[in-house]
Amino acid sequence: MDIAALITWVITALGGFYMLGTWIQHGGIRQQQSGTSRLPAPVVFGHLALAALGLVVWIIYAVTDENALAWTAFGLLLPVALLGFVMLARWIPVHRDRATAAAAPAAATASGAVGAVPAERHFPLPVVLAHGLFAVVTLVLVLLTALGIGGS
Repeated sequence: MDIAALITWVITALGGFYMLGTWIQHGGIRQQQSGTSRLPAPVVFGHLALAALGLVVWIIYAVTDENALAWTAFGLLLPVALLGFVMLARWIPVHRDRATAAAAPAAATASGAVGAVPAERHFPLPVVLAHGLFAVVTLVLVLLTALGIGGS
């Protein structure tokens, strides 16, 4: 089960890196000062850092089979999940506004306003859903492995 958790964790990370790249490419970091982006950079990068650290711990666990490392990885995933839910809650209104504000980018460009569209509006819904689904599966697999259910 530890390898299954590793696979789902890597897939989750790939989706996360895709969204991070999209967010940066569309000015998410620059939008921090104007308040256009609803995703605070410390939350985004805190989520990334804790998830990456947890993944490293999980890889070491998979190699050593040291149960304390499984629990450490699980403990790291809890704030990762919390930060993920915070970002999801802040992203949902931006996604909902996407349809109603379809004309806003053209109007913003015409008026010269740069960065008027939140960078996270460019996240594809399937990527967001897959990232969340794989994250939940990863959390469950890590917990089950730490509990010794299903073998390692």
